[in-house]
Amino acid sequence: MKLRYSALYIAMSLVLAPGVVLAADQDAAPQGASSQNTPSQGGPSQGGPSQGVASPADKKVKQLDAISVSATKRETPLQKTPVAVSAITPDTLDKERVMTVQDLTKLVPGLQGTSEGDHGVVTLTLRGIGNDSAKTEYADPEVATFVDGVYAPRAEAASGLLLDMDGVEVLRGPQGTLWGRNSTAGAISFQTAKPEIGAGFYGNAQVEAGNYNQIGARAAFNLPISDTFAMRVAVVHEQHDGYVDYQNPSSELPSVAQQQQAYLASGGSLANFKAIDPSQYVQGGQKYNSQDQSAARVSALWQPSDSFKWNLSYEYFVDRGTPDLSLMQTPRQGQDFWSALIDTAPYLDRTSKTLRSRMDWNINDGMQLSYIAGYNRYSGKSDFDQDVGVAVPTSFTTGGVYQDDRTNYSNYESWSQEVDLKSTGPQTVDWIVGAYYGYEDNNIRFDIPIMNGTRYGSVNWQGSFIQPKETVESYALFGQATWHITDHWRLTGGARWSHDDKENKGGINWGWDYNPAVPQVPISPGVTPDPSNGFSISQRNSAKYSKSKPTWLLRLDTDVGANGLLYASVSTGYKSGGTQDAGTLYKPETLTNYEIGSKFTFLDGHMTWNSAIYYEDFKNFQLSAPIVYPDGNHGLGFSNVGGSTKVLGIESELAYQQKDDRFNLIFSAIPKKELGTLIYAGSNDYQGLPACPPASNLANCMNVTGNDLPHAPNVSLTGIYEHDFHLSNGGRLTPRISAQYQSTQWLSYFNLGSGDQQKAYTRGDLSLRYTEPGDKWWVNAYVQNVSDDKIRTSAGRFLMSDGSLQYVSQYLAPRTYGVQLGVWF
Repeated sequence: MKLRYSALYIAMSLVLAPGVVLAADQDAAPQGASSQNTPSQGGPSQGGPSQGVASPADKKVKQLDAISVSATKRETPLQKTPVAVSAITPDTLDKERVMTVQDLTKLVPGLQGTSEGDHGVVTLTLRGIGNDSAKTEYADPEVATFVDGVYAPRAEAASGLLLDMDGVEVLRGPQGTLWGRNSTAGAISFQTAKPEIGAGFYGNAQVEAGNYNQIGARAAFNLPISDTFAMRVAVVHEQHDGYVDYQNPSSELPSVAQQQQAYLASGGSLANFKAIDPSQYVQGGQKYNSQDQSAARVSALWQPSDSFKWNLSYEYFVDRGTPDLSLMQTPRQGQDFWSALIDTAPYLDRTSKTLRSRMDWNINDGMQLSYIAGYNRYSGKSDFDQDVGVAVPTSFTTGGVYQDDRTNYSNYESWSQEVDLKSTGPQTVDWIVGAYYGYEDNNIRFDIPIMNGTRYGSVNWQGSFIQPKETVESYALFGQATWHITDHWRLTGGARWSHDDKENKGGINWGWDYNPAVPQVPISPGVTPDPSNGFSISQRNSAKYSKSKPTWLLRLDTDVGANGLLYASVSTGYKSGGTQDAGTLYKPETLTNYEIGSKFTFLDGHMTWNSAIYYEDFKNFQLSAPIVYPDGNHGLGFSNVGGSTKVLGIESELAYQQKDDRFNLIFSAIPKKELGTLIYAGSNDYQGLPACPPASNLANCMNVTGNDLPHAPNVSLTGIYEHDFHLSNGGRLTPRISAQYQSTQWLSYFNLGSGDQQKAYTRGDLSLRYTEPGDKWWVNAYVQNVSDDKIRTSAGRFLMSDGSLQYVSQYLAPRTYGVQLGVWF
């Protein structure tokens, strides 16, 4: 909380401080870093007019072909980089109000984000490939995340990555050669803003306010220390009230007489009857789907000579908001859509501390050595109403369940080191070789009390999953070379050898033993499960996994005239296998990607058009889900899909910038996304599946062979347009419209009908920004989700006591609006 108010105080002080020299506009981005997706208005001054630095109006990026990216681990022009990559600037992150990784989805072809409530995380799908359950100490994501070149293994920390960004690159397709394991579908590379030596003191600040009591503040400034040393400090806080209101239990619960009747019908006696206490339902306090996040980063740059520099940063992120709740797709009569009957108060407490370091030595004019290292410690606790108030109990122990998904603690530590040696300057062969080492040490306790009726009813089932030590150790050697065959033809080859060791030490799943002699009460965080309180060991999870895997790349590219590029590539990706409940091992998944791409520049650099056609062939594709075993115990199960999982897609990005107009079109089509062979697929999120044979080791399941992959609409299209109107006083008024269309998409591998789909939709955002004549400050009014559409990002279903099925979903935010004020100084 102290950090939150400190962030607000600093930002407000910077905005209101008298005598500050204001020099540039927040809606500008540094030259050379503008976006393929949304070209920038211009670049911020770094010292103010008094220091003779060009104003933003003088530094406008007029040519989109000046954009550079680091997709190949060296700075190259985007239009000359034969990789499917989307580059997004700070300007775009600001104007599109990108607060989390999920907010990037409309800016990247084929990228989808799914909220997962019980852990408060976002899981990503790219080109139809993702993993909705990549949110525990076991699962790894298919889309790898890097910050300043440091791999971030925990999805839980992803929302803390968007503070004071210098840019975001999304690399689509397998990146196993240069970027490593767990990048089978792609990789997201975040670049933080770095200190600048010799640039003087400068910075920016911003405050905002909106509906749902939304307030935000952020600030960043460069600190010149000496001719060889500089620092940068950035802080941010964002918060808003929850979107989900609490329903009044008095209007939902049956009368006492009706409760007695239901209890007697179940075999109970009036002597043991208890009336449902309405006070057990949550009526106040924090609501679900709220935000309360703060972060701070201190960065340092030491450059004692032209041949050596060292970037070092420490980042602190806290999240005290609440998880996102699944809502009934069809609310009960008389209830608002954004409301629920809640018996578990929301709680989320996450802290992430990260240290990142990068050293670069220019050994000579043709060679550079880099050392990249990072350390992260993440810890989190949460409480989540897993029954989401779907079934109203008929008595204190009948007609529905009470289920609290509770993370008592989760602690993740990770270290990584990478050494790269690469060529620099003009070479006949551009090359890079490197070595990587990463280590994780994780532990978690996760409790699931499930009670019949209410929390005071009898135990339906409950368990405690205690994993005291889960380790991951990863090694890799890699190399890649590009041979300039002629001035216009290039051949690239690369390979990587990866080795992974994973071990679960002492992990135990405790399940309910149904001993009638013990009290029928939900397990508490301070209680250690054992036979004396009704638990027995359902599974011992100690196990070791060890495997090596090579990945490789072969690519040919050629210039088409002075303003075109064509490339064709074959590449492979790899996501490691591992251990799971009961000490069972699951296999690694592999991918072969065939891709043809083009990049063209038109109108003297004012328009670019980049496209790719790809075909992906997966083997042993990993699916994970919470499941119920035949003996009634619960766990997390992994399945390797047999045969080939196949995806065929087309992507295209068009960007136009001419004087006062900026336009973008982002297109993705995935006509084929077919799951391989999986006869026994189960998930607790989908109740009412058919009973499974004992050989499946599942209580309920269904055959999903050949089904469509979820989160992969046939067509997705985003359009963004803005225009500068020059006012008589010299200021600018810039309206901006951003709209996204997506065709119907499945929300799970089960393909169960309309409740398991998000139908086709169009979602639009509007903003109007005024920039004062001297580019000193700006004010912006915005509306997001203008039509207030209810857009599902996930689905699940409950089996009701009458045999009916009730679908629930996570949803994108309702309509939000607000005003922002920013300054450059």
